[in-house]
Formats: sequence, C-alpha cells, structure tokens
Amino acid sequence: MTSPVLDPVRRTRSPRIKPVAGLIGAEVCRLRLAGGPDRATVAVLRDALLRHRVLFFRGQDDLDEAGLTAFAALLGTPETVADAEPGGTAFHTVESYASRPPKAVLLHALDVPAHGGDTVWANTVAAYDALPAELRDVADRLWARHARGGREAEHPLVRVHPATGERSLLLGGFARAIAGLSAEADSEALIRLFQDQVVRLENTVRWRWAPGDVALADNRATQVRVVRDFGDAPRRLRRITLAGETPGPVRARPPRR
Repeated sequence: MTSPVLDPVRRTRSPRIKPVAGLIGAEVCRLRLAGGPDRATVAVLRDALLRHRVLFFRGQDDLDEAGLTAFAALLGTPETVADAEPGGTAFHTVESYASRPPKAVLLHALDVPAHGGDTVWANTVAAYDALPAELRDVADRLWARHARGGREAEHPLVRVHPATGERSLLLGGFARAIAGLSAEADSEALIRLFQDQVVRLENTVRWRWAPGDVALADNRATQVRVVRDFGDAPRRLRRITLAGETPGPVRARPPRR
C-alpha cells in the first residue's frame, strides 16, 4: 500500500489532547496520521509533546512504514527505522550511549500479544524537580558514562532541554559509572539514588498496546521500558528515531585532572 503524499497545508480537524496520567502521557484523539497532519496540527503536537512528554494515537491501522516515516519527518530528521526489540526490563533513555541520543522516538504497534507487553515511560523532568534542593545541586555537577556494545559516551547527569530550558535526569540502564569516581560502589550508589527517583510510580505512564497504536516520546525528557510478561507471544513494533543533539549541561564541565 502506498501512503498518500503529505500536504503540509492540508486542513484537518483540530485534535483533542486527553491526559492519560497525572505527570506524563496524553492521548491524541480525532487525528489520522496517514496522509500527514497540516502545519497547524503539527504545531499543536509539538507543544503537546513538550508538555506531556509522550503522546499516544489509537487505531492508526492504515499507516504503513512510508507514512510513519513521513509523519516523523514533520517533527525532525528520521534516523533509524527498525523493528523495536523488547529488550530487558530496565528503564533507559533510548541510545543514551550515543554522543547525540535521539530527540524523539516513534513506535507503531504492528503485532501485539493478547495479554501483556505494555510499555512504560517515566518523566525525567518531574523526577529532577521533585529532588530536594541539595540533591539537585549535587546532580547538576555530575557526569555519567553510558555504554552498550562497544559504544560509549559521557553525558551530564542533568541535561537542559533545548526547547524548554527544563532540567531532567539523564540516566537509565545504559549508565555505567559516575565520571571521576574511582570507587565502583560510590558510582553505583549515586546512580541508584537518582535512578530510583526517576522510576517512582507517580512519574510513570503505562500504555496497553492495540494493533495500529502509535506512541511519540520526547527522549530528552523520558525513560522507557517494556513489561516482559508476554512469554513467547509475538510482539512487533516499528520504531523510528529522530536525530538529536549533544545533551547540554547545567554548568560547564570542570577540566579533567
């Protein structure tokens, strides 16, 4: 099936944005993504994504790979298009081991189990904001090493969102150590302290997939994980990442000694 050519000036009915949880996540109703939203609608979606961190679109069954890629291109520069692997059970920022992690991630449910296989996102801005002032000051000065499969990058533990100026905790399952600390136990303790703040239940939203659903997540303000409770049942989601930028720190990194 060939997707319709996107017309950026085509008028569509204004979507309705319905929050799903208290601190993160909203469902976008009355919007078909196949064919592409108009410019005004794209602007609404950009603002909603910054506010809610993750947007959900139900029942996009007529959206093929070309259509999903075309929609992604309205929001940024598509990088990779692939089937999303369920992975492990740890929360993570997508590709945080890259020097420039993606700014956003789209998921399109193609085949989902009858039960289980939900995805959970956590709000890393809310996690930072809820820290005591003394811990925020500590976090602002730390850097962490992220690694996977031979790829490695060091990022500020607190990044400044380039679009909103908000601060968020950049950690997750790929964070291996705190830079500058020689004692492994000290690194682990600090990472655990701040990561536990991120995954507090009130900072999360859980989405039960149905075939055709699409999720759009701001990777600069979220962590994500799959709930591995579906055994050997088939589960296939298409994933597109959008090119990101080098995470900006709260303050300049001190020179290495």
